[in-house]
Amino acid sequence: MFDPKKLLDDLLGSQIPGTSGTVRDKAGQAVQMAKDNPLAAGALAAVLLGTGAGREVTGAAVKLGGLAAIGGLAYKAYQNYKAGNAPAEGPATGEPELLPPPKDTAFHPSQAPQGEDEFTLTLIRAMISAAKADGHIDDDERQKIAGKLSLAGLDSDAEKFLMKELESPLDLDALVAGAKTDAQKLELYTASRLTIDPDTRAERGYLDLLAGRLGLPDALVDHVEATVSAAKVPAKAGTSPNPRW
Repeated sequence: MFDPKKLLDDLLGSQIPGTSGTVRDKAGQAVQMAKDNPLAAGALAAVLLGTGAGREVTGAAVKLGGLAAIGGLAYKAYQNYKAGNAPAEGPATGEPELLPPPKDTAFHPSQAPQGEDEFTLTLIRAMISAAKADGHIDDDERQKIAGKLSLAGLDSDAEKFLMKELESPLDLDALVAGAKTDAQKLELYTASRLTIDPDTRAERGYLDLLAGRLGLPDALVDHVEATVSAAKVPAKAGTSPNPRW
């Protein structure tokens, strides 16, 4: 069985496949890798999910790891919502502080009633579902992805899991049911929003539908939007391959 938490880290762009460093730390190496093999040059997210808006999560999220980063962002959005703060507008100035969720809150991974690994798989499924929202992952794209995943250095079980999820039709009922608590519902939406920047009607419509099915108040969704936007920065040249191959 593969490590779900490691796969989530890869999907959020923290690792360059085939190396032990992060995209941010290994930008020079990524450029050389791009010359040798454009496919293995960027994070797995750029291969599987695409980076249509040319943005990536900040170094703070990379350092925390995928599960803690998603929980931290969701918790931060929730705290701002409960405090009655207005969602921040405009681009962030400098890299925002991002902390893991406190251990005594429902946002901490150890509080997952179904277990950390199972909830991590739910978050990965949410990310893949969001990535398919604009319809760009069709049969041809899936065949291309299947040929490329082997170059990313993934565990064979992880490859099989990803391809199964890519080939499966969207089951929003099952996805929503995977979130067992209100905190997990917010994390599921946060992971989905991290995956895509809603540039199209299909993507925006999917996120709106997901928020509605999860029962998230509009004001809380606005805080997630602001928090996630602040946690994304323009991707540096050489760190991401072409999002559409």
